[in-house]
Amino acid sequence: MIPSLILNGANIALVTGCLIWGIRVSNPTSTLFRYFTMLSNLLSAAASVAVVIAWLCGGLPVWVQLLKFAGTAAVTVTMLTVLLLLAPLSHEWKDFLSGAQLLMHLICPLLAIVSFLVFEKTRPMTAWAIAVGVAPVVLYGVLYWYKVIFVPEPRRWPDIYSFTRIGKWPLVCLGMFSSAALISLALYLI
Repeated sequence: MIPSLILNGANIALVTGCLIWGIRVSNPTSTLFRYFTMLSNLLSAAASVAVVIAWLCGGLPVWVQLLKFAGTAAVTVTMLTVLLLLAPLSHEWKDFLSGAQLLMHLICPLLAIVSFLVFEKTRPMTAWAIAVGVAPVVLYGVLYWYKVIFVPEPRRWPDIYSFTRIGKWPLVCLGMFSSAALISLALYLI
């Protein structure tokens, strides 16, 4: 329990620090919440808060384990998307892996993965947990697709990931959803 409290406390502190830093440098602040990196790390931090409270109250209920699973799957998608797709394609590794970006793209996801697999996966989960792990990516994907493609121009989001620029966004969505499913399956099976 103590190592879980330490890892989750570190995750909460790091994500909170990055959020405070992001609010200070983002103008307007609302643009900060367009990024799956921020949203997935906030989900992971919220799950860490639930884990800490649950441990202090005597144990992890199923819903806390599932919330932690969803947060861990989401930040794992963030980490692998940056390491395997976005950073290599942009050739700007320092933009993705320095300062707060290093914390949000690598350190916090690794904290979540280790704490979940070693300390919070306390009981077997049903196969439906895989859908819980995929849900954050699907929900964000639908929101992103809508805000980038269908919202009228003055309120439209820019395509920050360049997925529509290549003209194959349905394939990108399928790839991201499939990747999220594979990541959730791997976390489920390990």
